[in-house]
Amino acid sequence: MNNQSAAKSGLQKAIKGFFLSLAIISFFSFAYVEDLFQVSKNLDIFAAVYKQLSMNYVDEVNSSKMMKTGIDAMLDELDPYTQYIPESEIEDYKLKYVSNQYGGIGATISYRDGKVIVAEPYEGFPAQKGGLRAGDELLKIFDVSLKGKNNQDVSSMLKGQKSTKVDLLIQRPGVDKPIEIQLLREEIKRGNVSYYGMLPNSVGYIKLDQFLEDAAQEVGDALVDLKKNQLNGLVLDLRDNGGGILQESVKIVNLFVEKGTTVVIQKSRNRENPIVYKTSAPAMDSELPLIVLVNGQSASASEIVAGSLQDLDRAVVIGQRSFGKGLVQQTFNLPYNSLVKVTVAKYYTPSGRCIQSLNYNQRDTEGQVAKLADSLITEYKTKSGRSVYDGSGVFPDIFVKQLKYSLLTRTLESGFHVFDYATQYHQTKPKMSAAKTFKLSDAEYEDFVKFLSTRTYNYKSGTEKLLNDLLAEAKKENKLDLYKSEIDALNAKIFASKKNDLYLFKDEIKKVLEGEIVSRYYYQKGRTEHSLPNDQDLNEAIKLFANKTMLSSILKGEGGYGRIGKPGE
Repeated sequence: MNNQSAAKSGLQKAIKGFFLSLAIISFFSFAYVEDLFQVSKNLDIFAAVYKQLSMNYVDEVNSSKMMKTGIDAMLDELDPYTQYIPESEIEDYKLKYVSNQYGGIGATISYRDGKVIVAEPYEGFPAQKGGLRAGDELLKIFDVSLKGKNNQDVSSMLKGQKSTKVDLLIQRPGVDKPIEIQLLREEIKRGNVSYYGMLPNSVGYIKLDQFLEDAAQEVGDALVDLKKNQLNGLVLDLRDNGGGILQESVKIVNLFVEKGTTVVIQKSRNRENPIVYKTSAPAMDSELPLIVLVNGQSASASEIVAGSLQDLDRAVVIGQRSFGKGLVQQTFNLPYNSLVKVTVAKYYTPSGRCIQSLNYNQRDTEGQVAKLADSLITEYKTKSGRSVYDGSGVFPDIFVKQLKYSLLTRTLESGFHVFDYATQYHQTKPKMSAAKTFKLSDAEYEDFVKFLSTRTYNYKSGTEKLLNDLLAEAKKENKLDLYKSEIDALNAKIFASKKNDLYLFKDEIKKVLEGEIVSRYYYQKGRTEHSLPNDQDLNEAIKLFANKTMLSSILKGEGGYGRIGKPGE
């Protein structure tokens, strides 16, 4: 009797389980069919609107441009990293996000007042070897005038197959007649590592600009070369590095931590199946004291490296809070050789934190995305038990206040006054002894001041802005006549003061000038070498390497180093 009851009960459970499973399957099948119906419906509507506009709009429309505008508007609802790439932009996309290799002349160009100007020829490539200089204006390419051409047009004309010729007509400042130059295109491959070398006290330094193909190999090669000097420590500089390929960041961490260590975890919408990236090879050096430099423009793969090495207590991070991009993108092929880059996941460092600072899924009534509230930020623990926090980038172990130049210095830079003076300096002095030791003399600075007297550079000081506000308020209240004499007197004093600003901010203007001038002789490498002695973050790193007790205390979380970047502190 008991066996019959048990059998009957089991049969009832099985029947219930079957119908429950059937209900679940039916629900999800219905949901799937409903979802497919919505997709099909919306695509039909979109295609119908596109067709009617193309056929019936009062003016002729550029259908390709209209389609891209529609797709871009749709993707704007998501995040800035989800993008549509038409066939015409594929090569530029690959150059920016995948490979830094292309056929061309090797130079960056800028646009000023409708003119195409060479901003910088790359050392060792056709532009530099063929005599093209920073400041040269490109007039024609293959006898085609560049008037009205945009960046993409000029870039396409300069790029091409290796060993093919490029005919240029240029106008050089200080030279009366245009100059004809013929260059032979080469395979241009700019390294991910723009500079490496030795610093004081046997400290090695590697500047990594991006995480494109072979980034880890380049860092490894630089490290091998630097280790010939019996290093006391290594600085890995990730400042202004916007990221790149995730796998390259894992390989770079692998240079400093042992095989089998978790570096980053990737979680998509299906959080039950995360992808765990671990180191797969023996470390090149797991004991070498290591410092990573970051700033507000260090993002994505840079934050994986800095955040992982911080979580593993393998490196001290110095600088400013990083950007806060904890999202992963993947590209998908579309018809007609186009692509769509889609944010498919978030990544998490070994402690479990996601450093993404903006939630694009939550916007205010005006469509603005806000940073994660302090109350929602969660605490995590590094390997040795230090407290770190999610939702706001990688906070450095040692924070260094970022150097900010005066408004005057920024105006002189952005207005190309510094650039043009460097071009003139190079023309009058074709040789320079050494990049590291170059200093602009007081007499040469006076020459720069004289150079500026012939040019217009408008900027408003803080005092001037306040005075303008006062003037506007006086006009509103019909009291301008009452204060006019005092306002005029203040304006005169401000004008005189602004003339003195060239001497008030002389030290910082000289540094910017020196860097630009050095780049005319020694290109990007020389600019970097010249900047290192005055680098605040770097000097902090060199000081820390000399204090091994403090370095150890930071990594162990001793003293005041047990909590890194707590919100509100």
